[in-house]
Amino acid sequence: MELSARNVIKGTVKAIDTGAINVEVTIEIAPGQEITSILTKKSCERLGLAVGKEAYAIIKASNVMLGTD
Repeated sequence: MELSARNVIKGTVKAIDTGAINVEVTIEIAPGQEITSILTKKSCERLGLAVGKEAYAIIKASNVMLGTD
């Protein structure tokens, strides 16, 4: 599959927190570095996401916000 998104990051599913409608999925992309995404339960099931399974974080956004202390 080809994607137009330039930021495709491979990782391993570390945690899945299931709510009433949505699921919060955290993938570890490097030791101590994680990305979390919220998706529907149906999408999580369709993708077959499970702790320990490899997955990709695909990031495509028109705005990326930065901040400092």
